[in-house]
Amino acid sequence: MKAIPLLLFLLVASSAFAGWHAGAAKADITPTESVPLAGYGGKTRMSQRVEHAIWLKALALKDDAGAISVLVTADLVGLSDQMIAVIAKNAAEKHGISRERLILNTSHNHSCPVTEDVLWLYYEFTPEEAAVKDRYTAMVYAKYDEVIGKAIANLAPAELAFEQGLAGVAVNRRRSRGPESRALGGQVDQDVPVITVKAGNDLKAIVFGYSCHTTALGGLSINGDYAGFAQLELENSFPGSMAMFVQNCGGDANPLPRIRGKDVEATELTGMYGKILAEAVRQVIAGTMKPLSGPIRAAMGETELELQPGIPLDELKQRVPNLTGMPKREFEHFIRQYETLGSTPDRVKYPVQVWRIGTDFTFIALTGETVVDYSLKFKAAYGWNNTWVCGYNNDLTSYIPSLRVLKEGGYEGLTGMFEYGHRAPYTEAVEERITTKVDELVKATAK
Repeated sequence: MKAIPLLLFLLVASSAFAGWHAGAAKADITPTESVPLAGYGGKTRMSQRVEHAIWLKALALKDDAGAISVLVTADLVGLSDQMIAVIAKNAAEKHGISRERLILNTSHNHSCPVTEDVLWLYYEFTPEEAAVKDRYTAMVYAKYDEVIGKAIANLAPAELAFEQGLAGVAVNRRRSRGPESRALGGQVDQDVPVITVKAGNDLKAIVFGYSCHTTALGGLSINGDYAGFAQLELENSFPGSMAMFVQNCGGDANPLPRIRGKDVEATELTGMYGKILAEAVRQVIAGTMKPLSGPIRAAMGETELELQPGIPLDELKQRVPNLTGMPKREFEHFIRQYETLGSTPDRVKYPVQVWRIGTDFTFIALTGETVVDYSLKFKAAYGWNNTWVCGYNNDLTSYIPSLRVLKEGGYEGLTGMFEYGHRAPYTEAVEERITTKVDELVKATAK
């Protein structure tokens, strides 16, 4: 057999990685003391134990044009504008990552610590509880900086591929709220999009998503809910790899059935949901996946979502004395806005990000608790087999209803707005505003 010249061998070997350098890193954000737990309203819940560690995970991608883009996922309930500003500023100043090339996704985990001012109207802390929250938040800021820097430092030649599977965990939760809700739409998105990052035969990272609330658990333990169990399952199946969960458009979906108030049984069920999702990912990886080529063309823009008229000041003041807990804090917040601003704000800013990877793959990152209609709509518009739509990026903001959900009413369309500090539901232009901005950015990245 004739020997292959060394130079030719190196050229052939390097061609397998043409176009991509990728780096993966993760940082443990498990609290080391009892902390206020996020996600559910009512009396402050303090953690009592750790079921498993929770993480920040980052994937840095450098394309053949030399641009670096970073996706960071978190086992947190969400981020706030204040947190986004700090994280993005550090990423730009320390690591040179422009804002449109930094996507910050959270799993919306309901078994994690409270951070900074996320869902701040939910909670009423003692001074000691507030101090614990602040200590934890400071650690999280440091870990975001650390994990982004490590992912960039780990950049090395790699191959990317994409395909989708299916998992039947998600159920439209709006249909599960009594007999009067049975007529509501049962829409769900049970696609499981998967991106693999390989160096030769070594699987370095698995990025996978699902459209479903991480609310299978509601006890007093720290964990990543079903998404955390799925990540653990995949990392056990593929030693040496890092599994990253991206929360898609799960604003109106729950893992059902759920067991409430029984930690052992609920944890077993949640672990089973994690295994189901992980198996869907394993089946995708075992099949044929489509290679992804660069470059990444990134764009970010912002629209405004208008709010309906709020409750008049006189009525708020009349109702406050009869309220307690979170409703009272909400109404007092609106009163303060009238007194300091002259009125309650009439709109909410809404960022959107789009990454066009190569010529035929689109990653759309929406803000807030986006309902499933947006995922189904944008995949239908831009390609069922080559479009990934995720919510829960940037500021947690609020539930983001489609026009259908807004007209149906209920928690995700109407009543959930107060807990986010917004005076009223969105107007019927909400879906049109988001659709227009997404289309603008998709077209901008297609050039």
